[in-house]
Amino acid sequence: MSTPLPYDPQRFAQCAAEIIVNTRELAALGWTPATSSNFSRRIDDHNVAITVSGRDKGRLTEGDVMVVDLDGNPVATTQKSSAETLLHTQLYKRFPDIGCVLHTHSRTQTVASRLFAGAGHVHLEGYELLKAFAGNTTHDVEIDVPVLPNSQDMHTLAAQVDALLDRQTLWGYLIDGHGLYAWGRDMPEARRHLDAFEFLLGCELDLRRLHR
Repeated sequence: MSTPLPYDPQRFAQCAAEIIVNTRELAALGWTPATSSNFSRRIDDHNVAITVSGRDKGRLTEGDVMVVDLDGNPVATTQKSSAETLLHTQLYKRFPDIGCVLHTHSRTQTVASRLFAGAGHVHLEGYELLKAFAGNTTHDVEIDVPVLPNSQDMHTLAAQVDALLDRQTLWGYLIDGHGLYAWGRDMPEARRHLDAFEFLLGCELDLRRLHR
């Protein structure tokens, strides 16, 4: 007799399907070059569906999505998730209402991360699209998108993110030379935040070019 899984298989299948559809769309946009990027969806209070490391995100199947617990440990599988899994699970552990985390490597995100690394953040104000971020009801707000130094030490990166979250409301952050993390209560909200960041970062890059 097989051992019951510690999560609902039907719920996992739903999460995996949602990840696959959205990841293929993001891959078609060129935001997941090579085998970069990673995506996750909360299954329940203890488990997360996340993409398996090293897979082409434009050709995912359910077998390319696995389950980890909130400490990032594989659950009922021998597959391996991204080294950056901790950056996903720290958000799920800290915020019970977060249901989806998306990490992409678009050209716009990567260039912006390099350009603004010295300042440590990208300052955004006056844009109508700032209302796309959950909780904002007017364009008359200012937000700083952090740009963190790249590191292979995920515990160090996670600690830096935690320190930022202690001080300010965030919907996402950049890693220098790397890409963007964005999240939301569910996939649609996370996608909305991701799309808004992509547009606003592109506007800032265009303004820099025009003002040279």
